[in-house]
Amino acid sequence: MATLSHYIDLHLRPDSETTPTHLLAALYTRLHRALAAAPTTPGIAVGFPGYDASCHTLGECLRLYASETALQPWAAGAWLGSLRDHVSMAAPLPVPAHAAHRTLRRVQVKSSPERLRRRLMKRHNISEAQARERIPDSVGRATDLPYVQMVSTSTAQQFKLFLALGEAQSQPQTGDFNTYGLSATATVPWF
Repeated sequence: MATLSHYIDLHLRPDSETTPTHLLAALYTRLHRALAAAPTTPGIAVGFPGYDASCHTLGECLRLYASETALQPWAAGAWLGSLRDHVSMAAPLPVPAHAAHRTLRRVQVKSSPERLRRRLMKRHNISEAQARERIPDSVGRATDLPYVQMVSTSTAQQFKLFLALGEAQSQPQTGDFNTYGLSATATVPWF
C-alpha cells in the first residue's frame, strides 16, 4: 500500500518544435518504463492537475505522489534522461491538508470492430464472414475521455491510454498502483 503524503510536479517547458501533448506522452511513457523496470514496486501514483474532461486534455503537468522517501530517487531525475531539458521539477512537497481524494483509472475502450474481428479469427480459426456475423460494426464504442498516446514496449504498437477521474471523496482509499501509477480503487490527493 502506497503512502501518498508528498508530491512532485513535473511541468512541461514550452518547446517550439514539440507540442505539449507529445511531450507529456513521452514523459509518461518514460515514467511507465522506469516504474516497470524498478526491482520492487515503488508505490508511485500519478495525477494530472490539468485534467479537464470537457476539453479532453490532461494538461501540461504530470504529478507524482508517494512518501517523501519514495519520491527522493524520482526527484533526482535520472529516469528522465533526455527529457530533463523539457521538464521543470522541484523537491517533494507535502500534500495540502485540504486536498480531496479521487481515483484516476485506465478505461479500455473496444473501439475497433475490425481489430476485434481479426483477434476472433486468429483465436478461434474462423472465417472473416463468421467473425463479421459475431461482431457487427455496431459493437464499436467511442469515448471522449482525455488520453495519453503510448507505445507498447512488447509489441511497439501505439495505443491510447484513456483516463477517467472519479468523484471527489472526503477520505482517502488505500491500495496498490500499477506501473502506470494508476489504480481503479485507490485514491490520489487532488488539489
